[in-house]
Amino acid sequence: MQEQQHSQPNISTRKVHRTAVHPLFLALLLANGAQAGDVEPSAGPMAFRIEPQSLDRALVEFSAASGQQVVVDGKLSTGVHSPGVSGSYTPRQALDKLLEGTGVAARVNRNGTVTLEKAKAAEPQSMAVDLPKVTVSDTAAYDPTDPYDQNYAVPDSFAATKTDTPLMETPASIQVVPRAVMDDQQAIRLEDVVRNVSGVQVKRQLGDLFDSFIIRGFDTQFRVYRDGLRLAEQSFETANLDRTEVLKGPASALFGRIEPGGLVNMVTKKPLTERYYSLGQQFGSFDLYRTTLDATGPVTDNGDLSYRLNFVYLDSGSFRDFIDRERKFVAPQLTWRLTENTDINFGYEFKDDAVKGDRGIPAIGNRPAKVPISRFIGEPDFSLNEAESHLGHITWTHRFNDDWRVQQKFVINFVDTFNRNIIPVSLRGDNRTINRGLFNGSTERETYATDINLNGKFDVFGTRHNVLVGFDFLRFQSSRGVTFLGSAAFIPTLDTFNPVYGIRIPDNLPINNFFSTKQQWFGVYLQDQIDLTHNLHLLFSGRYDWSENASGLSSTGSPKLDTVRNNEFSPRVGLLFSPRDWLSLYADWTHALGAANAGQSADGKPFDPEFAEQFEGGVKLELFDGRFNANLAVYELTKENILTAARIDPSTATGPSIQEAIGKARSRGIEFDFAGHLTDEFSLIGSYAYTDTRVLNDNNGNEGHRLPNVPEHAGSLWVNYELPFGFKLGTGVYISDKRQGNAQNDVQLPGYVRWDAMAAYQWNIGVSKITAQVNVNNILDKEYYKFLDIAGNPRFDINPGEPLSVIGSLKLEY
Repeated sequence: MQEQQHSQPNISTRKVHRTAVHPLFLALLLANGAQAGDVEPSAGPMAFRIEPQSLDRALVEFSAASGQQVVVDGKLSTGVHSPGVSGSYTPRQALDKLLEGTGVAARVNRNGTVTLEKAKAAEPQSMAVDLPKVTVSDTAAYDPTDPYDQNYAVPDSFAATKTDTPLMETPASIQVVPRAVMDDQQAIRLEDVVRNVSGVQVKRQLGDLFDSFIIRGFDTQFRVYRDGLRLAEQSFETANLDRTEVLKGPASALFGRIEPGGLVNMVTKKPLTERYYSLGQQFGSFDLYRTTLDATGPVTDNGDLSYRLNFVYLDSGSFRDFIDRERKFVAPQLTWRLTENTDINFGYEFKDDAVKGDRGIPAIGNRPAKVPISRFIGEPDFSLNEAESHLGHITWTHRFNDDWRVQQKFVINFVDTFNRNIIPVSLRGDNRTINRGLFNGSTERETYATDINLNGKFDVFGTRHNVLVGFDFLRFQSSRGVTFLGSAAFIPTLDTFNPVYGIRIPDNLPINNFFSTKQQWFGVYLQDQIDLTHNLHLLFSGRYDWSENASGLSSTGSPKLDTVRNNEFSPRVGLLFSPRDWLSLYADWTHALGAANAGQSADGKPFDPEFAEQFEGGVKLELFDGRFNANLAVYELTKENILTAARIDPSTATGPSIQEAIGKARSRGIEFDFAGHLTDEFSLIGSYAYTDTRVLNDNNGNEGHRLPNVPEHAGSLWVNYELPFGFKLGTGVYISDKRQGNAQNDVQLPGYVRWDAMAAYQWNIGVSKITAQVNVNNILDKEYYKFLDIAGNPRFDINPGEPLSVIGSLKLEY
């Protein structure tokens, strides 16, 4: 929907001049240099990409980009920092963006010239017209400080470089799903968000208790990042997210030890200096009720202290028998601007989840059992999962000048879980009777993470450098004490096709499974982004890690921990060439430290860690004045030193293990992602991935097999169209090829096509905006299966997808 354009004063079409002369001279210059009648009409939208920097430099770049004149007293602009501007704006809108927060205001005289002056709350003089506040239309650049922003295309990302480098200048494949997409799709779970990205598959555990993903064929092992720092495994909330970033390929050069497929980074909402309030109520199929609150604004009159509060309450049933879920979430935070160049953000998040443990349905033969997708194979009166998370975070930033800044982030996260489930163990020869066991107990997880880095920009011999040097630390520890029984006389079997529930659990079951793990690392990293010319960019980053991984298992008490220490250097080199403003070609190579291999080899020596290597090349596009971007990537990714059975005589082994770290797996493929606006009314986001995964070396009989849960072909497309009078329509399709369910490749999950749609109506009541929306998912009510959780049982834990379902919502914003 195109917003009504208000008449606005024109901007004179001459170059920017920064002068340090007396204001009286400028007044004479304005009086003689611009006559009424030589002012051209206001220009239409054009692409701007001006980085945050000094106001002096920003105005010069604005002049070069727009060809328009602004005259400013040098005393007014010296030492003032501009936030920059990136995206499609009219010149007047772009100038307004450049001046935000600078204390400098633009005044357009009746003769069309523009004067920059100190911002003040005063009545306009008789011979001048104050520049009115600009309302950016839906097709303007993405603005994370605008809660009404409707852009699908995001111009930059933190995850790829830990800097504000535009995606068009970043030699890596990274996709960003903004808040507008989440709202249009009513994405409640993190998996609903990342399904818009190529090469990403979901892999949850125990129903909705833990989120994890598979990227480019490799499991992320429940590692999810929040504002650049890793958190413990849990189920994440989406209501306080501004956007979600997915970085493809090994990220060890900046983030340390990590699985090689890539990472998911959640970027949270931050306090704003303008007041905004939102209250939403969702309701839908399977007794879904979800209430959300988002409130932000200044605490002090000058905006130096601002707050944000997010709240969620969810109560939901499920299409799965006996499954329900309850969530309470609250996240208050403050941003304090200590000085003009120093600010600090700190806050707290509380999350409490209660959900029935869900082990899916079993495989019979090589396919999911032909039972209703609602079939539950646990015990409804016994199964229970609870998780409570407390998270504290703090980030401080100091800008020395326009080119240099230092920043530190810190997060502490405690997650306590209680799991009580009757679990499937094996299927009897009649292909219907399930032998079952028991898991009952608590796990405590603690995460401490910090990252401090210095970022600076400077010129050397005609080249522009953007240097980042940093240090980070991570400590994660987990301990559990549970009762685990593979079988017991009081645990009845279950008939897959005719289940009869009911179990009596004895009191005071002994704890017989104690497990502890501690991981920590220190890392130092250096990155240099070099502009060799205006269209040729070189990226180099390197990181050295000192890491420790300790773990132990015992059946009698606190286990003895065996510690593995690894030191490793992880380099990355990328080159990007932009023959046109809208086109970039890139190549990237990465060698990365992976997971530690616990235990010892047959000769008693510690295993070497896993590591990965990737080669990638691609093409980036930015079209329609920056409103649409796309990324095409071709890659080959290899993971090595995977533990596998040893080809030795066990009788000659001297160590506690008969494994060896010689396993190898490879993923190669093509990925295409795109997002943005084609017109003011028409927006879309979509993806396609061809992923060829293979086990190359393995002593377990899996050589040549495909990696589990990874389709060879998969894609998505979501389109949105804004109609007149406040109406909006959207529809999307999600397609997946068949997948192997486990490493043995003896279970296959069939391919599927899912079709979704939405309709919304927006209207204003005074200063308030109300949105009524309905989303219909799986319109054709297709039966499909999302994944098999191989962390549970390789022939059970097949998770069906949701059947036809409806989510309605009402949201009030003001």
